[in-house]
Amino acid sequence: MKGSKRFLLGLLTFFWVMGADAQNTGENTLGAWYVYFGTNTLSDKLSFHSELQYNVYEVTSHLEQFWAITALNYAVAQNAQASLGYGYFNGDPTFEDTPLEKNTWENRIFEQFTHSTRIGKFGLQNRYRIEHRFIELPAQSITRHRVRGRLQVNYPLTEKWFLIAFDEIFLDLREPVFNQNRLFGALGRRITQDIAIQVGYMKLHLPGRAYDRLQLVLNINTDLRKKQPETN
Repeated sequence: MKGSKRFLLGLLTFFWVMGADAQNTGENTLGAWYVYFGTNTLSDKLSFHSELQYNVYEVTSHLEQFWAITALNYAVAQNAQASLGYGYFNGDPTFEDTPLEKNTWENRIFEQFTHSTRIGKFGLQNRYRIEHRFIELPAQSITRHRVRGRLQVNYPLTEKWFLIAFDEIFLDLREPVFNQNRLFGALGRRITQDIAIQVGYMKLHLPGRAYDRLQLVLNINTDLRKKQPETN
């Protein structure tokens, strides 16, 4: 009888510790990413990309990450472009999904190649990126390099409504190689010719852990090319 009580107490202790650990890592918590994307067309060849992200662990609270990203895009072909970009990162996670990011600042430089095509109504985009990460931790500075590959699919439902989905894998250029994977799907609506919004869900996989994130995205694209004067 005493052995059964010890076993039951040990089992309850095990589940309590496991539950507390899952709560501490945030895996049982639904978070949210609030994102702004902007592309300003400067000429037939050049465009400027801007991006802001405010990521939280509990939909409206507990900062996970803040991102500010810019990039200059050059159209190497009608459906392909090369980009050079810079990103600033600040991380202060409430939970311990990435311990090295606590009170962390990062400056990042990246090179990117994007190719787009269509198959029927489906719009497909492949994006490949190499990132050079200069990370400032409370006690040290480190440098990391990684590659990212993303396949994105866009499907129009009507003139205003559309579906969008992508899968993106991150690989470190050091051991362990696998960094993370992001699987995303959303419903989008075009507000005007230049503005669209998306409401979606992302499954974020890290080594040994997975997270659920809502995502609200605002896209604003503008054409800053000089318009040709109309001729009669």
